[in-house]
Amino acid sequence: MPEYFYSLAETLIKSMPNLLTALLILIISYYAGVLVGRLLRRVLERHHAEPGVTHLLSRTVKWTIIIFGFIAALQRFFNVTAFLTGLGIIGFTIGFALQNIMQNFVSGVILLVQQPFRVGHVVGIAGYEGSVLKVGLRTTEMKTHDGRIVFLPNADVLSQPIINYTRAQLRRVELPMSVAHSANLEKARQIILKEIKTVTGYTDDPAPLVLFHAFGASSIDLNIFFWVDTSLTPPPLALDSALIKIKRAFEKAKIEIASPVPTPISYAKKK
Repeated sequence: MPEYFYSLAETLIKSMPNLLTALLILIISYYAGVLVGRLLRRVLERHHAEPGVTHLLSRTVKWTIIIFGFIAALQRFFNVTAFLTGLGIIGFTIGFALQNIMQNFVSGVILLVQQPFRVGHVVGIAGYEGSVLKVGLRTTEMKTHDGRIVFLPNADVLSQPIINYTRAQLRRVELPMSVAHSANLEKARQIILKEIKTVTGYTDDPAPLVLFHAFGASSIDLNIFFWVDTSLTPPPLALDSALIKIKRAFEKAKIEIASPVPTPISYAKKK
C-alpha cells in the first residue's frame, strides 16, 4: 500500500507541470473568450445589429474560444488527434447537409459586420426596392414600395449588387420633355432653370443641365437634369413638382409643349 501511494504521489509530481499548464490554458481561454465576446457585442451594438443576433454571435465566439482552449489543455495529457478527426468527420457531414443554412448564416454575419445597409434604409436588391425591416442570420426582410414583404436569403443578398438609396444623399432627377419647333429654345431653357430652382430639396452643386438632343417629327426633344437632397424630398416628388412648375411657366410664357403627330391612316383601294 505505501508503494501505491508513493507511486501515485510520484505520478502527480511528474504531472504537475502539465496540470499547471493546462489550468493556465483554461484560465486564459476563458477570459479571452469573455473579452472577445464583449468586444464583438460592442461592435455589433454600435452598428445597430439585432439584439438576438448580437447575443447569439457574441456567445458563439466566446464558447468557441473556450472550447479550443479546453482541447488545447487536454492535449497536455493525451493525443486528441483521433478525437478531433472523428469530430471533423461528423462536422463535415452535418455541414454538408446544412450547407445552405451555413452559407446564409456566414453571409448574415458578413452583412452585419460590413453593413452595406441598415434597418430602415431604402435599398434595391435582386430586383426588389423597398425599406429594410430586419437583417437576420438567415434572411434579410424587406418591405417593397408596393407593400409586399420579401424575405431574401442572405447569401443571395451578398452575391447581388446592392443599391443603397438612403446613403445617396444627393440624387439626380431626369425629366424628358419636348417643345414645338416654333418655340424659343433659349427662352425655354431659362424658364426651366428658373423653375427647377424652386423645387424643394434642389441643390446647385452639381449644376443643373437642360440639353436639347433631337429633332422629332413635331417637336424638339430635350432632357432636364437636376439634383436634389433626398433628406428634404424624395426624387419622385421632386420630379412631380418640377413638371407642374415648368408646365405652368410654359403656359404663361406661351411656349408650346409638343404633342405627337398622329400617324395617318391609309386605306387600301379595292380592285
